[in-house]
Amino acid sequence: MLGDNDAVATVAVRDLTAAKKFYGDTLGLKALPSEEQEVLNFKGGHTTLLVYRSQFAGTNKATSVTWTVDDVEAVAKTLKGKGVEFEHYNMPGMTLKGDVHVAGKTKAAWFKDPDGNIHGIVSERAD
Repeated sequence: MLGDNDAVATVAVRDLTAAKKFYGDTLGLKALPSEEQEVLNFKGGHTTLLVYRSQFAGTNKATSVTWTVDDVEAVAKTLKGKGVEFEHYNMPGMTLKGDVHVAGKTKAAWFKDPDGNIHGIVSERAD
C-alpha cells in the first residue's frame, strides 16, 4: 500500500524565521516553495523535509530526522564550525570519539535544532 510512495519528514518548530536560517543556511538544505504561510519545505538529497509552526515544537525526546552521510566526522566538523552543538549520549555498545558515537561499522552524531528537535547523521564504513 504505502511501499511504493515517498515519505516526507515533518518537524514542528516555534519560530519559522529561525528554522529557515537553521535548515537552509546552517544545514544547507535547499528551500522549496510553500503554498502555506506556516510551512517551510526543504529538499535534501531525494527527500523533502516539511517544517511547520506548532506549539508542540521540541517536545519529541527521540530523533526526528536522520541523514545518511558518507563521512560523519567531516559533516560534524562542518556543522560545528557553523555553531551546531552536538549531543553526547551514554549508549550501550557505543564509544564516543569527540562528537561521534562509534559502534562497529556505524558512526553517528546527534544535534538539536533551535527548538530542541533532535536530528542525527549516520554512516557505515565499508570493509
